[in-house]
Amino acid sequence: MPQHKSAWKRMRTSAKQRAYNRAVRSQVRKAVKSYRDATPDEKSTLLSGTTSIIDNAVRKGVLKNATADRLKSRLALQLNRERAATA
Repeated sequence: MPQHKSAWKRMRTSAKQRAYNRAVRSQVRKAVKSYRDATPDEKSTLLSGTTSIIDNAVRKGVLKNATADRLKSRLALQLNRERAATA
């Protein structure tokens, strides 16, 4: 346990930030999961919303740029592959 006043405060702020980051990361995971479970017709409409949620996580500092770009790229690739398979 912390001994100094500043360490106690740092512990409290870290706990708040950790809870906030977990909530945002959970929101991203839910959006990606619902996108992946959707049908190909629904995916075209869900892609923009999922991308927006991922971009918000980057803006809030929860995800890094490269991670978000990779995730968005994989989602778009999955949509394009499914479109090609049905065509």
